[in-house]
Amino acid sequence: MLKRICVALALLVAPAVSAQEAYPARPVRIVVAFPAGGSVDIVARLVGAELARRLGQPFVVDNRSGAGGNVGTDFVAKAQPDGYTLLMAGAGPIVTSPALNPELPYNPQRDLAPVTLIALQANVLIVHPSVPATSVAEFIALARAQPGRINYATAGIGSSQHLAAEGFALRTGISMTHIPYRGGAPGLSDLIAGQVQAMFETIPTALQAVRGGQVRALGVTTLNRSPAMPELATVAESGVPGYEARAWLGLLGPAALPPAIVATLDREVRAIVAGPAITARLVDLGLEITPSTPASFRAFLDAELAANRALVAAANITLN
Repeated sequence: MLKRICVALALLVAPAVSAQEAYPARPVRIVVAFPAGGSVDIVARLVGAELARRLGQPFVVDNRSGAGGNVGTDFVAKAQPDGYTLLMAGAGPIVTSPALNPELPYNPQRDLAPVTLIALQANVLIVHPSVPATSVAEFIALARAQPGRINYATAGIGSSQHLAAEGFALRTGISMTHIPYRGGAPGLSDLIAGQVQAMFETIPTALQAVRGGQVRALGVTTLNRSPAMPELATVAESGVPGYEARAWLGLLGPAALPPAIVATLDREVRAIVAGPAITARLVDLGLEITPSTPASFRAFLDAELAANRALVAAANITLN
């Protein structure tokens, strides 16, 4: 009898041990908290396809957009921490929304486990061709001469475009009028049409319009020049020392994600983005590849959230 009990216990325990050793043992969902077609979605699909090839299970992208990325982020924050629901995240719902709204249904510092930072993403200051400014310095002079008369588009209150513009205005002492849109694409369309005069748009969204001459690029917002537009000076180089505004993309999971699974995903994703084909694709999207350890990614997120809270307070940004 004792022998049969021991055998039965061994059979019960064995599948659990095997499942732990075999991660992933079934398809994995990568939630993207934004609509399909944006840079976060594109990177999720690129990385997901490579993870599937390397780990032998499908990594399926699940677009759960809404509330500026908060809906999909909340879904992952409340998911089982078993490695089968992950989040390919952008900055908005992780380090911007919490700076603006203390009543979010999730706390990214408490409810999410950072896996790896993948890339930084610069914004680029672009203007309609009718704007008489061909440099950052000329744009600042124009804005100072016409306080509040330059309308700038963003993807919405608290978006990376909005914070980039407000940080720029604080540093330069200029006054512009904010015109929020429901996404970067409609704002860019109105900029091309001349309905607004300026925008701090993400490079992947702006690049085609810049190359086609529909808008004029004045400067990029990261401290380093963008690999997608290496000829274009940074705003910091162009008379606004120390100015930096950046978005980013990274992989996270629910809090309490097992360390072994975090280590596996971190190792595989870092290997993927180091490959020449993926590197070339990410650079073409205007991304600066910056993989990190889980610990350094958490420190990065904490610093970004603190900086955004300070900017929101200094610029008096509210959701209303």
